Amino acid sequence: MEIAVLGGGNGSFAAAGDLSLAGHQVRMWRRDAAAVASHRDSGCTITVKDFRGTYKATPALVTTDIGEAVHGAELIVCPTPAFAQDEIAKRLAPHLGDGQVVFLPPGTFGSVLFATAARQARNRARVAFAETGTLPWLARKHGPFEVQISARGKHLPTGVFPLSRADAALAVLERAFPGAIRPCGDALSGALMNAGPIIHPPLIVMNAAPLEHFEKWDIHNEGTQPAVRRVTDALDRERVAIREALGYGAPHFPLADHYAASGLEWMYGRGSHERLTRSGDWRERIVLREHRYMIEDVRMGLALLASTARLAGVAAPLVEAFLSIGGAICGEDFFRTGRTLASLGLGDLDRAGVQKLLREGFA
Repeated sequence: MEIAVLGGGNGSFAAAGDLSLAGHQVRMWRRDAAAVASHRDSGCTITVKDFRGTYKATPALVTTDIGEAVHGAELIVCPTPAFAQDEIAKRLAPHLGDGQVVFLPPGTFGSVLFATAARQARNRARVAFAETGTLPWLARKHGPFEVQISARGKHLPTGVFPLSRADAALAVLERAFPGAIRPCGDALSGALMNAGPIIHPPLIVMNAAPLEHFEKWDIHNEGTQPAVRRVTDALDRERVAIREALGYGAPHFPLADHYAASGLEWMYGRGSHERLTRSGDWRERIVLREHRYMIEDVRMGLALLASTARLAGVAAPLVEAFLSIGGAICGEDFFRTGRTLASLGLGDLDRAGVQKLLREGFA
């Protein structure tokens, strides 16, 4: 299958490497011209390491020309942080063609943002936008063109915008991620599966002192203590309550399953938390005012949850508390600057209007 991968971070290199190794023709786009030139000079190779060994993957193309990267691709994978989506969506919009699937893993409701950008570019191609609850890879780059994959997604709950194109979109995604795609309805359902705004805000806010004191700190190892876990589970219950109030059914993929030794498997399967901490890749320096856990998962992810909770008529005190504390740490009003239904252009729609848009897309 012809696949375009957008971005140059951990997830994008994991995607380009892993999908190339699976036999797909992968074209990789990133904005950094110097990095692209260096990658081309090295032969466009990506070193992929996992528990089985080390492999060399070679994408068919590495380019700064987004049109060249996505032309004719059945699937466009954009595993970039949510705060990068706006610029990428505008660059991508004129180049989308009929039948293409844009996959945001995860999306923070970026499906609507990408569809809006295409509409504003007057591109009327029939495109499906899909998003899921997590990156399909627990991954960290170990060098400019080397990536370590600690775990791969086994269950990827995925929503599609518009829902009317879900069957075709999910069939394409299944070819790229065989056996892992779990349909969960529309794009808002997919957005409400996003694990980042649940796992990361308690970990960085409740570990703020050690994060600012130590040169490096592993929020998933020393930082994951029983008090933090209890708060995380309570925050996740607010997410599930929002889903249920909007009519989305189980499975909700509660984050507690990620840590459990038995019971239902979470998105990465059994034992992924142990593999993550054992890898040592998450013992890192986190600058609270700059890191994506704050800028993406608190400011954008929790702002989206807060606005969706208001649409659903559900109280979300922990969502609002972490949003307030995160904003205070950064000296910013995250309720105003974060991603909300209003900032996505849906502020004038009631619940029925949002649901109609999710089913049918833009006229």
